[in-house]
Amino acid sequence: MVDIAVGRDLHRPVWQLAPMPAPTSPRKQSLMPSTPLRRQLRGHGHALQAIVQIGKGGTNEAVIAQVTRALFDHELVKVKLGQECPETRFAVAERLAEEPGVNVVQILGRTVLLYKRHPQKPRFEGEGAR
Repeated sequence: MVDIAVGRDLHRPVWQLAPMPAPTSPRKQSLMPSTPLRRQLRGHGHALQAIVQIGKGGTNEAVIAQVTRALFDHELVKVKLGQECPETRFAVAERLAEEPGVNVVQILGRTVLLYKRHPQKPRFEGEGAR
C-alpha cells in the first residue's frame, strides 16, 4: 500500500527508503562515513571526558603526539578546544585526521571525537567488540 499524500511505502519505514547522500559541505567531508560503527562510537563517546585539550599553542607536534598516544591507549578519544585556540574546530579535526588510521567521528561544539582501531585488541570492531 502506498500513501498518496506522502508518496512512500507504508510497509517500510522511511529510513529504509533511500541511503544518506555523501556530505557536500567541505567541513563535513573529514568525518567518517555514516555507518552503524559511527553511531556506536558516538554513543560511547557521549559519556567520555576530554582526554586531550588544545589551548593557545594550537595543534602542534606535542599535541599530535599526545593524541596518538591516547588513541593507542583508548581507541576513542575526546579532544576539547579551548576558547584561546587559534585554529577553527574544522581545521583541528582535519589536521588530526591526517594521521594514519585516525577517523573523525563527530565534531560537536568545540569538541572533536576521534577513533583509531587498535592493531591487536580492538574494542569496538571485530570479535572483541562490546
